[in-house]
Amino acid sequence: MSSFNINRVVLVGRLTRDPELRSLPSGASVCSLRLACNSTRKDAEGEFVERANFFDVSVYGAAAETVSHYMRRGSRVGVDGRLEWREWESAEQERRQAVSIVADTVQFLDSPGEREQPDAGAGHSGEGEDGGDEDGGLIGVGMGAEDGDLVF
Repeated sequence: MSSFNINRVVLVGRLTRDPELRSLPSGASVCSLRLACNSTRKDAEGEFVERANFFDVSVYGAAAETVSHYMRRGSRVGVDGRLEWREWESAEQERRQAVSIVADTVQFLDSPGEREQPDAGAGHSGEGEDGGDEDGGLIGVGMGAEDGDLVF
């Protein structure tokens, strides 16, 4: 039996709500996203129909703060990460489980002109700590992301 495992997820879609930033007891930041990705399938009559799929995504550390600051509901985003399964017991003593995505890399797919700038006078010019690009390039955050990198 092989000990080789693959757990990778690559998604491109739009945020269905504004990112939710919070701090963990350790002080680390985590940002929760809800991502909608459309898929096309044939229905029973042979017609192509589009269906939305929804995914919960968690982003950690400095990337979480950047995503929270620059993204809004409707933002186009690319996510490269891994699946994480968790299990817990509800207040009614029922066992619950869920699969979510932990993002290793988040790619902003809207150009800076298409994004709402929350703090326009914050003094960000040129390439800064958030990996920004004043020429309108893509912005990547996360482990190993560089300007212009695509996740697909």
